Amino acid sequence: MSKTPLARAVALATLGASLTLPSLAQADFIGDSKATLELRNFYMNRDLRDTTAAQQSKREEWAQGFILKAESGFTEGTVGFGLDAYAGLGLNLDSSDERAGTGLLPNAFGNEGPDEYSELSGAVKARISKTVGKVGGLMPKLPIVTSGDSRLLPQVFTGGMITSQEIDGLTLNGGQLREVNQRASTDRVDITATNVGGESDRYNFAGGDYKFNGGNTTVGVWYGELEDIYDQKLYNLIHVQPIGDWKLGANLAYFDSQDNGRKLGGKLDNDLTSVNLWAGIGAHTFRVGYQKVGGDNAFPFLTETDPYIVNYIQILDFTRKDEKSWQARYDVNFASYGIPGLTAFVRYVTGDGFDGVGGASGKEWERDVDISYIIQQGPLKNLGVRWRNAMVRSNASIGDLDENRLIVSYTIPLM
Repeated sequence: MSKTPLARAVALATLGASLTLPSLAQADFIGDSKATLELRNFYMNRDLRDTTAAQQSKREEWAQGFILKAESGFTEGTVGFGLDAYAGLGLNLDSSDERAGTGLLPNAFGNEGPDEYSELSGAVKARISKTVGKVGGLMPKLPIVTSGDSRLLPQVFTGGMITSQEIDGLTLNGGQLREVNQRASTDRVDITATNVGGESDRYNFAGGDYKFNGGNTTVGVWYGELEDIYDQKLYNLIHVQPIGDWKLGANLAYFDSQDNGRKLGGKLDNDLTSVNLWAGIGAHTFRVGYQKVGGDNAFPFLTETDPYIVNYIQILDFTRKDEKSWQARYDVNFASYGIPGLTAFVRYVTGDGFDGVGGASGKEWERDVDISYIIQQGPLKNLGVRWRNAMVRSNASIGDLDENRLIVSYTIPLM
């Protein structure tokens, strides 16, 4: 018999609690374990301003997510073993055929979809010295591939990866991803990419970064291959420099992408330059970003992942062929003014140089306002509220739109 949504939510919490009594009762296995249950309530409204009577005029949905993440420690011995687990449940609180398609739920315009969806994955892991290998469900957070988590439930890949930190300051990573469960889906499917066609059952990656200069400087080199579609090299430099009360920083990234193997996505030749400069003092941080797309194609990246580029923001990514874009951003942390947990930023990005609709000279811009508050203590500690507002004006295919997201999240430590 299938479980009700409430029963599924209770089952998630029960699963997390049960991890405190594993059969492999070793001190490190238990003592280093941790588990959390996040309750994520998500409202999203996207006003599609450039529509006709026959098209969808807005996307508006409200959903509740339950996200359980658990990580064990490792058993004792030269080779230690452990387990990681993830379970997610999404509930449709409000939607309709006419307003579907926000990406919160597995649906599309004209089909509201199911009342609920759920997913479950796990990974086995092994550790030798300072090297850890994992096989199973993965949510990588690497410059060359970062699992997306900007909707109700996170994106989960299936594959294997190794992380090694045997040398001080040097972190090496490598692995292969075979399938992906997208953010609003329960199916594991082959891997695809944005801005290029085709699908593949192998994404191979390798690389690492080295920190030096007292940790103020980091250099990274990465390689990713979506087999038979494209391969990509990434060179990265990060530097942070304190000067008096100021902290200055720079993040420079350069991508070089080419078609690969059987060229299932067609011929590809692309390079992208991303520059992020910032200066912070006290509660205030000022940022300037620049992004340039070169070559014969738009910039390719794995579908629904978060590419390591400065102008990938709330709605737009400014990765069209020949597009150049600039960003100005201001952040403020109100802890300095006696309100710890309250942060905000405003951001404006403008891009041009690409081909717009009908062959027009392409221009687009996005303005974002983002305000977050997380309760720091008391019975509601870790309860967070976030409002994200965006406005887009573009003469490309996306057109003009306005968007609001309201996210209320509560993270409960289970162990």
